[in-house]
Amino acid sequence: MSSPEGSSVLFRRPPATLRRAVITGFARQLQKEVAKGRPFGVLITGDAELRRLNRDFRGKDYATDVLSFASGMGGAPHLGELAISLGRARAQAREFGHLLEDEVRILMLHGVLHLLGHDHETDTGQMARAEKRWRAKLKLPNGLIERVQV
Repeated sequence: MSSPEGSSVLFRRPPATLRRAVITGFARQLQKEVAKGRPFGVLITGDAELRRLNRDFRGKDYATDVLSFASGMGGAPHLGELAISLGRARAQAREFGHLLEDEVRILMLHGVLHLLGHDHETDTGQMARAEKRWRAKLKLPNGLIERVQV
């Protein structure tokens, strides 16, 4: 999914309410600032595909908002792949009162932190602290972990 320029975003069906250039630019910003130059791919798709991926790779038969697939090689130049459900992102943006673009950006940041090895389910708050710091630097609304803890 990566392009020669670095991180790339693939839209299954580009939504009219999401500016591709903004999302692609944010992926490149995450690559440069958060991923220390390592590119990654992003697939923005629907609930059905996220449900299938979640079932096939994690054994959980439900749609989720973001999945992360690390490259599996610690020193590999390509960090891995993210899959984001546009349906989940749209619902969460409505629920939390911000733009769809902001929600997709939150999900991308969360996913990249997972690609970098963070795991909020098993750590003692390191990922939550990292996400909070990056959200502030990137001027994003509350992140996924913070929402659950509130």
